[in-house]
This record gives sequence, C-alpha cells and structure tokens, in this order.
Amino acid sequence: MDLTAILQSILIYALPVLLAITIHEAAHGYAARFFGDPTAHRLGRITLNPLKHIDPVGTVLMPALLYLATSGAFLFGYAKPVPVNFGNLRHPKRDMVWVALAGPASNFVQALAWALLLLVLGVMQVQERFFLEMASAGIFVNLILWAFNLLPLPPLDGGRVLVGLLPYGAALQLQRLERYGMVIVLVLVFTGVVRTYWISPLMQAGKAAIWQLLQPLVWLLG
Repeated sequence: MDLTAILQSILIYALPVLLAITIHEAAHGYAARFFGDPTAHRLGRITLNPLKHIDPVGTVLMPALLYLATSGAFLFGYAKPVPVNFGNLRHPKRDMVWVALAGPASNFVQALAWALLLLVLGVMQVQERFFLEMASAGIFVNLILWAFNLLPLPPLDGGRVLVGLLPYGAALQLQRLERYGMVIVLVLVFTGVVRTYWISPLMQAGKAAIWQLLQPLVWLLG
C-alpha cells in the first residue's frame, strides 16, 4: 500500500476516531455518575483526555495491523472500558440500560455534528479535500461505533441494554454469555455476519435519520 495514502488516511481519521472513542467512554462514566455510581469519576475517567481511554493494543496496535493486512478494507478495535459498579446505581437493572445507551448515543450525536459540519462546508463552498474527507470520516466512524456497540451481545453496550430489559431469568442466562461474548463477537465480525446483517443495515438507517434531521436546515440554507 502507498505510504503517502496511509499517512493521509491516518491524518483524516485521527481526530474523528479520538473524539469518537473518548466521548463514548466519557459518556458511560457521566451517565453512571448521574445514576449513582461515582466509580469512573473517582478514577478520573469522566474526561475528554483521550490518553485516559486509549488501550495500546485495542485502540492502536490491532486497528493498525488490520488496516495494513487488509489494505484498509477492514478495521476493528476497542477502547479501555469505563469501570461501572452497577450495584451502586439507584435502580441497577433499569439504570444499566441508560448507562449502556449513553456511549452509542454519544456516537450518533457526533455523527450528526459531523454531518452538520459537512453541510456547512458545502454551503460555504469549501473545496479543501482534507476537511471534507475528515467530516465524512467523522460520520462514518461514529455510525460504525454506534451500530457495532448496539449489537445485543454482552459485553457490548447492546448486550447490557438487553440484560436490563429482559426478565430476571432470561437476563441472567444472557449475562452468563459475557465470558464468551467477545470471542463470539470476533467470530461474527471476521465471518462478515455482523457487517452484513447488523452494521450495514443500521448504518444505512442511521444515515437516513441524520439527513432527515438536517433536512429543515438544508431547506433553510438552500
């Protein structure tokens, strides 16, 4: 792969990725504190400092190796999860849902913000390719994180949401899957099942929702 192209991709994606993972994790911590668990706050994890959330292997090494190995066709990574003591929440089973949803919700909001920036750049007739591609990357990265984390398998956020919504017996059975959850997720990712049947449909729906939300502004600016 062309080294110049790799460096350009890194520069374009660096800010959107750092913001996406940092705000995602901080959102979990903030929601946990709001609902009664100060663990993340005490450990300094409710912060926009990306160094507090970066996992050297999951955030840097794994995505870089996969990017190089697949010529940019496939990426997968993870951040350092924010610690949450669900027992401290005022209503653990119910509040778990909101704490889990906070991360993906922050990514959807960020995707909306990047789409708004792209719209403004278009209205201002900005032709600088770097800024246009960064805004597009911001939409793409955040929609992927939003969709992927909503996958209803623990330890992903969608799995915790499902645990919080299911009756106690079924929730307990699903929770027991957590020790194998990441292995199952990785198998589904590498076989393409997650991308085809979950991420791609949700991303299309997310894009449609974002542009629908921005439509009044498009009419106004048009």
